[in-house]
Amino acid sequence: MKNLFAYVGSYTTPGRNGRGNGINVYRIDRSTGAFNHVQHLGGLENPSFLAIDRSGRFLYSVHGDRSEATAFGIDQRTGHLSVINRQPTGGYNPVHLALDATGSFLAVVNYGSDSLAVLPVQMDGGLAPYSTLTTVTGTLGPHRVQQRNMAPHHIPLDRQGRFFYVPCKGSDCVVAYRLDEKRRVLVEAARVTARPGAAPRHIDFHPRKALAYVLNELDSTITSYRQDRRSGKLTPLQTVPSTPSEFTGYSTGAEIWLDRAGRHVYVSNRGHDSIGVFAIDPAKGTLMPKQWVPTKGGTPRFFAFDPAQKFLYVANQDGHSIVTYQVGRDGRLSPRPVRVRVGSPACIVFSR
Repeated sequence: MKNLFAYVGSYTTPGRNGRGNGINVYRIDRSTGAFNHVQHLGGLENPSFLAIDRSGRFLYSVHGDRSEATAFGIDQRTGHLSVINRQPTGGYNPVHLALDATGSFLAVVNYGSDSLAVLPVQMDGGLAPYSTLTTVTGTLGPHRVQQRNMAPHHIPLDRQGRFFYVPCKGSDCVVAYRLDEKRRVLVEAARVTARPGAAPRHIDFHPRKALAYVLNELDSTITSYRQDRRSGKLTPLQTVPSTPSEFTGYSTGAEIWLDRAGRHVYVSNRGHDSIGVFAIDPAKGTLMPKQWVPTKGGTPRFFAFDPAQKFLYVANQDGHSIVTYQVGRDGRLSPRPVRVRVGSPACIVFSR
């Protein structure tokens, strides 16, 4: 069976209280979920979010609090990374990236300067310069500290490969963009407004139905949307808390994923330090809380399923650890003894 590798990005700089050391590569035991370290690639500042192309030959990283993206080649036998090249993203603090449906373009969102860049992907996997930036504009939300700019936070491609969606933490909206391949620029197609002060952060999509789910950072809620797959428009269906009703402390939402069966939504809560599991109503698309499990470490900024969705791995940014849960047939999570010590983990992606 082909080796399975995990790539872990981290925060490295004092401004992020970073104790990471770059990107670490692990070989994964498919039966136990165990991590075995195979490479450390240093000399990288805040490689905070990663993406792998469909072929599994190339990995891409943005660098938090910086202004660049890096392309890496992957040795598919050993999992080792080698730097191909680096390109400016045209803005400050790029926080997320995603390839288009053809793998020909890499879209990057600049959180600190409210812009989107499209970088062509070359034949060798390297990145070419962007041609034109897309400026993200809108009305700012009411939070005087967290909503001082548009703060676009995420830019995943939907399941049909037609629209990139950008939740804007600073403007309480989610904007859909289509890619103009000739001009190499993203063009707004639709937008939806969230509750004032909600601060939409991350979005994921149902694998079969025209549904999308957004985790709102500041008010710790999840909003369900109906998606018009032709226009990109989102229509809200429901908003529910991402933390238990009895929790009265401070918490912010971080990450959201759906399982591939389309039965559950999973979210991470920083402060409550938990993963929440929500069942999807098969008829309505709305959510019902099912379980919360502790992340056994502070600030679960990110989590991911392994490709078989047998395990769920949580990256505790301030807990400096990756903890493991087994995913049951009913969607519930059970703790596993697998735990990896790693400084300030921010993202985990798996080889294909």
